[in-house]
Amino acid sequence: MKYNKYSNKKTLIDGIKFDSKKEAKRYSELKLLLNSGYIKNLELQPVFILQEGYRLNGKKIRAIKYIADFRYYDNELEKEIIEDVKGMKTQVYRIKKKMFEYTSGKVITEI
Repeated sequence: MKYNKYSNKKTLIDGIKFDSKKEAKRYSELKLLLNSGYIKNLELQPVFILQEGYRLNGKKIRAIKYIADFRYYDNELEKEIIEDVKGMKTQVYRIKKKMFEYTSGKVITEI
C-alpha cells in the first residue's frame, strides 16, 4: 500500500478504498451501528457546495466544495450527523469547515 504525505495508509474494506486506517475503522463502526438500527441512511463522501461556480471575464471559476467522510441519521439523537475523520487539520480544511458550518448551520463532528 502507498502512503500519502500525512503518513496515512490507504485501507480497503468492502471494496471501498479509505484514505486512512482511522477512516476505515470508523466506517466499520458505523456499519455496525447501521446494522443494529442505531443509525440509518449512511452515506460515504457526501459533497456539499460551499460556493457555486461562476464566470468572471469569460473564465470559468470552479465551485468550492467540502467533501465529508460520512453523513448519516442518528436515530437516538434524531438528527443528521456530518462526520470527518481527522488526523491532521489542514488550513484548507479549517476554512472549509467554517464556511460549511456558517452556510449550513450544521456542525461537523470530528473523529
